[in-house]
Amino acid sequence: MLTFIFVLLLLAAIFGVLGAVLKIALILALSAVLAIAVLLWAGWWWFRRRVHAFEREWARQSEQEARHRRAVDIRRVQDEGGGDPPPLGDGTRA
Repeated sequence: MLTFIFVLLLLAAIFGVLGAVLKIALILALSAVLAIAVLLWAGWWWFRRRVHAFEREWARQSEQEARHRRAVDIRRVQDEGGGDPPPLGDGTRA
């Protein structure tokens, strides 16, 4: 493969188009590198976005569960006093 490329470069040099061939090769190589860099950046941005969304959802759910645990279920609350309430006074201070 390396020999084939070398022969093509020699032919390009013989016909006087080596500069143009090298410029085209450079453009193609840099385009490929740029495309890979953009794809990597887009993938990283998407991954970060999904991680942040997951973290927000996790925090929201844990907050909701904490509120749910703190909530009082009125069906299970037992009467603290039991019996009749104490009588009210006659309105005078003791």
